[in-house]
Order: sequence, then structure tokens, then C-alpha cells
Amino acid sequence: MRTVFVDVDTQLDFLFPAGALYVPGAERIIPALGQLNRYAEAHGIPLLSTADAHAENDPEFAAWPPHCVSGTLGQRKPAATLLQSRVVIPNRDISAVFDRANQYILEKQTIDVFETKTVRRVLDWLQADRFVVYGVATEICVISAVRGLLGPGKQVVVVADAIQALSREKADQAFEEIRNLGGSIATMGEILAA
Repeated sequence: MRTVFVDVDTQLDFLFPAGALYVPGAERIIPALGQLNRYAEAHGIPLLSTADAHAENDPEFAAWPPHCVSGTLGQRKPAATLLQSRVVIPNRDISAVFDRANQYILEKQTIDVFETKTVRRVLDWLQADRFVVYGVATEICVISAVRGLLGPGKQVVVVADAIQALSREKADQAFEEIRNLGGSIATMGEILAA
């Protein structure tokens, strides 16, 4: 069974209090994010990282405050979440074969990574049967990624102590939806011990 780790939107604007769209408490999960990413690297598990990459006048800013504008400090990922061998995949039609890397950073301009032009091609190329998902925010971008990843023959596990929500109530609803869709919830210890 081929596993891919999925690191959802772990960017400065979401993870730190000074960020433009801070998820309260998210800075506490940074050590877990780094540990999971390094575990993936050490065990030859591909890491797919989603990353908002907005234009200054992005349509998403009608619904959300401006955040993760391409080229800004807030759009960057913390060093703890970056692997040495990585490639950034912009959200546009691409025909090239992807370089072999440990981390594939998939840029997106919407909440749902499955609205990008590249995600299906990347997933076909990675050929995963199992996805281990973590990041921010649980009830927004994490649940959107889980919905898209779950499918026939696919297993999705969300790492409960490596995600952060805006609302505890909505996070509980997201956990219930994940289970109802056929996904599961695990702790980081369970993932690293497997």
C-alpha cells in the first residue's frame, strides 16, 4: 500500500498570531508538523503540501481577508515544514513530468485543493492508496482535502494532534463527517508507530 502524507496550508499567515488569517492556537502544532514531514522524508513517503498562493486582488478576498499573497512573508511555509528536496507546482496547465522530490508544494487559490488544475495529475502520478492528512484549518481546508482524497480503494487518516480548527464545534462536525465518509482519525503517535 503506497502512502502519501498531505500537509494542508501550513503557512505563516495561518500559523502565527501576526498572520493575516491566523488560526488561534495553530503555532502549537508546528513541532508536530515538522516531525511528521521529517518522518515522511526519512521513510521515503512522498509529501504533498498544499499552499495558498493568491494575487493581490484575488476573488477569494471577497469572502476572506487578504492572506497568503504570492511572494509575501505570510505566504511562506515555516522552515520546520520544508524538506530539502522539494518542488513547487503552480496552479496552471502543465505538461511536464514532475521532478522526483520528497515534497510537492501544490499552489492553490481556493479553499478546496480539488479546484486546482494540477491536483488530479499529481495524485495520479503519486499513485497513493492511503493519505495521512494534517494542517489547518480543520473545518475548512483540511475537510475539503479529505473529501477529495476519499474515493474507491483510498484510505484517509487525519492526524488529530497535528491539525487546528477555528471552532471546536465545527471541528467535531468535521470529524464526524470524515468518519461518515469512510475516513479515520489517529494520533501522531499512532502514525509514527505504524
